[in-house]
Order: sequence, then C-alpha cells, then structure tokens
Amino acid sequence: MPESGAHWRKTRRLTVGLLLVWLFVTFGLGCFAIELNAFVFAGFPLGFYMGAQGVLVIYLAIIWYYNRRMRQLDAEYHVEDE
Repeated sequence: MPESGAHWRKTRRLTVGLLLVWLFVTFGLGCFAIELNAFVFAGFPLGFYMGAQGVLVIYLAIIWYYNRRMRQLDAEYHVEDE
C-alpha cells in the first residue's frame, strides 16, 4: 500500500505541474501578446503566431509528455491497465 501512495503522490505532482504549464501558456502568453509582437517568426508577429499555432503545439507536447511519464510511473509501480 505505501507504493500506491507514492504512485498517486507522483501522479498528482505531475498533473499539477502540467496544469500550471497549461495555465501559463493559455493565460500568460495572452497577457504578454503585445510584448511578444516585437519578435517576428515566419513572417508573423510572435504573439499572433503563438495564439494561432504555437499554443496548439505546446498543448500537444503537454499531452505527449503526460502520456510518456505516466507510462513510466505505471511501469515503475507495476500498475497495469485493464
């Protein structure tokens, strides 16, 4: 049972950490859009690019990392999917 507690503690820590990244990307980059527009990426202001395409790529990276890390944690603590 102590292993189960450690597994869920690590799972919660991972989830909270990735939610904080998601919150920063979603709301933080929007707040700094004017400052980001000073930089140009692929012919567009960076604030526009991040709003239109970049945030979606970051969301996919968060999902990929969560899936990869959870598979590692499940294997480490011998938690099987049914």
